[in-house]
Amino acid sequence: MPRTATPQSLPIPPFPHILPTNDLGEFPTATPWCQRWNGRQHSFRHVSDGGFDAQRYTVEILPERDAKAFVLKHHYSRSFPSARFRYGLFDHGTGEAKLCGVAIFGIPVRSAVLSLPLPDLEPYVESLEGSRFVLLDEVPANGESWFLARCFNALLGRGVRGVVSFADPVPRTDASGAVVAVGHVGTIYQATNAVYLGRATPRTIKLLPNGVVLNERMAQKVRRQEQGHEYAERLLLSLGAAPMRAGADPRAWLREALETVGARNLRHRGVHRYVYRLGKNRRERESIRLGLPMSDSYPKVSDLW
Repeated sequence: MPRTATPQSLPIPPFPHILPTNDLGEFPTATPWCQRWNGRQHSFRHVSDGGFDAQRYTVEILPERDAKAFVLKHHYSRSFPSARFRYGLFDHGTGEAKLCGVAIFGIPVRSAVLSLPLPDLEPYVESLEGSRFVLLDEVPANGESWFLARCFNALLGRGVRGVVSFADPVPRTDASGAVVAVGHVGTIYQATNAVYLGRATPRTIKLLPNGVVLNERMAQKVRRQEQGHEYAERLLLSLGAAPMRAGADPRAWLREALETVGARNLRHRGVHRYVYRLGKNRRERESIRLGLPMSDSYPKVSDLW
């Protein structure tokens, strides 16, 4: 079960020691709370719960099967991205290696996602997207920074010099009004000194009745019947769309399917963009040129409902 608590179940000390409400996606980095996940539900760990003992943990490369199963079980997105490197955080404290965290570094839909913020690095080789980072609620506070640092060391050894990560600050609900994503500003990236490069391009997204986003890349796969189109089609079928008839135009089928399931348009102001420049020292890191201007301050709250 996720580690959760409420202000009613704890003494009420002065801010910032009050437990964040579970309706919040994240909490400001200045507070002593660390976010954790279990079964797609987030919870918080307080730094006073106990320190992170690095001697009982290891970081290892994961097979895609194990990484995918962990992410689909615990991450709120319910999806697994295209992955180039998959790292697992293992706890050896009980005598057996237990997987308690996963970090995914992979390939975004377009190379411009990487080349725009890191123009001098070769996309997919020297630069990757940090697309998933999930720790179970049993991992003590401060475990995320240790895990991420070991991942970066491993990536650097494989020739990766830059990582681009995104945080989606737009809350989402399903058709019944239940919250499926509360909105994130990138607290873990801020806490680990990532460079903030502002928001990506605003757009309109297709929101399915279960709160899942049908992104443009998924839609394009259906229209062109490209590899991977089956996932999007199964998703729409599970929501009530009629099967595609033999010889039917996939573009027409997609339009009808979205209308049938009741997909909604949601205006999105753009995700927050963060960059890590990797190197053996500060001089190497700062020698990597940024293609976008750095922002003077980090975002602190998710978008309004």
